[in-house]
Amino acid sequence: MSRFYSNEKLPLEIVKSLRKFGHDVLTSVEAGQANQGIPDNEVLTYAASENRILITLNREDFIKLHRSGINHNGIIICKDDRDYSGQAQTLQNYLQKQTLNLSNCLIRIQKQNQPKLANQIFIVRRL
Repeated sequence: MSRFYSNEKLPLEIVKSLRKFGHDVLTSVEAGQANQGIPDNEVLTYAASENRILITLNREDFIKLHRSGINHNGIIICKDDRDYSGQAQTLQNYLQKQTLNLSNCLIRIQKQNQPKLANQIFIVRRL
């Protein structure tokens, strides 16, 4: 199973779902890193120092950091969408099929926009 570090804006429901799947998820609150205004590059560095993949909702800042070439253990960006269990399940399905490690990779959980579908589905996009 994967080791994640969730920044403070990631909904707790996603954390709980990932833990139910057996993943080791350390939250910024549990790490004593919450509500301190820690810069995103330091958050990413902390996750890497703990051998964890960063999981967040903060799309813009972490895509910029990823593209800057900073080394990291992986970044997963979830969508700001209330279907938390759907996102966690999509991520779980992806990780079960994944044989490569996510070091220096960024993936995004996105909604597939299909207007005729009654239920929208999440997809994983690797950048």
